[in-house]
Amino acid sequence: MAEKKAIIVLAPAAGLAGTAVEKLLKKGARFTNFTAGTVVDDAVAKETVTFLQPQDVAAAVEGGVDLGVVDLGNADSAALDAALAVILDAVDRKSVVAVVTKEGLVLHGNSINGKAGDVTRAANANDIIPTLAYITNLPITDACTGAILYQALKNPNLKLDEVTKLKEAVIRMEGAIARDNREPWDKHDCA
Repeated sequence: MAEKKAIIVLAPAAGLAGTAVEKLLKKGARFTNFTAGTVVDDAVAKETVTFLQPQDVAAAVEGGVDLGVVDLGNADSAALDAALAVILDAVDRKSVVAVVTKEGLVLHGNSINGKAGDVTRAANANDIIPTLAYITNLPITDACTGAILYQALKNPNLKLDEVTKLKEAVIRMEGAIARDNREPWDKHDCA
């Protein structure tokens, strides 16, 4: 189970209007040059994704769902806003939310640069799963063909920094073990 969670909200017919959407956009990155398509294909869905209703997101996040998809179908902007209000209240601070609408893709939450605003980079539906998997440490299958949207991240070198921290922790632990394994007469300088 991954420590970080991801929720994808699919509302291809809706626009980005409403109070919950505004809350999302204030600290999120929006890709306006977004090409819609199938976000979750069968190969990925069978292995990784849990399909949810908006009211089930809180229980799913609490229960350990790593990647959840809320498909609102042909919902309008008002329905999207209502669903987002429920979802944003349900997710914790370690979660990332991706919203796909006719007006683009919005990423919000953990590891997303809230000051990114509108990103001009071209993005498509295939990029969502690899980006969320990169952020949440989920495995990426060979069926994923998209790219990671580094322009939306707070730290594009996230994985490199995590590996560096782990290496430093191992060095500190090795030093502590070496100090603890000395003979009792070597531990104190009594001379």
